[in-house]
Amino acid sequence: MENKEFQFKGMTMNGFAMLFVNIMLTVLSAAIIVTGFIQNLNDTLTGLIVGFGFAVFAVTLFIWAGFVMLEPGEARVMMFFGKYKGTYTKVGYSWVHPFINTKKLSLRARNLDAEPIKVNDKTGNPIMIGLVLVWKLKDTYKAMFEIDSQTMAQSGTAQQIGTSVSNVMLAFENFVKTQSDAALRQVAGLYAYDNNESGKAELTLRDSADEINKQLEEKLDERLSMAGIEVVEARINYLAYAPEIAAVMLRRQQADAIISAREKIVEGAVSMVKMALDKLSSEEIVDLDDDKKAAMVSNLLVVLCGDDSAQPVVNAGTLNH
Repeated sequence: MENKEFQFKGMTMNGFAMLFVNIMLTVLSAAIIVTGFIQNLNDTLTGLIVGFGFAVFAVTLFIWAGFVMLEPGEARVMMFFGKYKGTYTKVGYSWVHPFINTKKLSLRARNLDAEPIKVNDKTGNPIMIGLVLVWKLKDTYKAMFEIDSQTMAQSGTAQQIGTSVSNVMLAFENFVKTQSDAALRQVAGLYAYDNNESGKAELTLRDSADEINKQLEEKLDERLSMAGIEVVEARINYLAYAPEIAAVMLRRQQADAIISAREKIVEGAVSMVKMALDKLSSEEIVDLDDDKKAAMVSNLLVVLCGDDSAQPVVNAGTLNH
């Protein structure tokens, strides 16, 4: 898309120099008016002098309307009778033509901590998901003219657009919040909460945070670029099952954890039994037939895999009794 934003190239002057000139003109106009009244001149000459003094004073009022001040991280959109004349970003105190209408915007980074919303994941499970977003204005032309930010800023307030930068930025915050909600719902619906049901090595919301966050940023960029907004960072900061299924899913996760632990225990127990049998055989400590080996394996597995401590039984006889 063509970038329509450009730097303001109109006439600008140092604000402090123009302030000094304007103060001098104000003093001069006052002196002329006072001189016209106190001098003993005819009415015509007095009227001309006083009129000239008021004319000079009118010029000072015209000059007063042209002063602008910008802090770091701010910009002004310059308008001349409805026509875009560029974006002014020079920091400091300046003077521009008073007929130039300026609308101030903030280019500083802003943070959005969205409240968790309820959505359905890829498998249809209701989940609660929230995001944190860092954004800032990048293209002032799109921000002011590609979306209806002026109407949004004026709704619900008596202040005019351009006189309160907070109202304008609040309008952008509402726009970002709405688009972020839509992008989050879109991304959350593409993936499952976890892969317990499918059993496949797929991307999930719980285990693939970096990949999901990257796709979330791409979706947000697509939606917010029309307003000239740049996404600095977007991350999912809250993820949980919805309350109505949270208890059931917790029991399922606990069951999965128990099964995984049991598998690990059995795997370790089998290796230990094999090691014991190999050690007994290699060092010829005792010669066991298949029945004795089976009994030994059974006893060892019970001891190693059981939840409770084993109660030993001492055999005081022979191996055959």
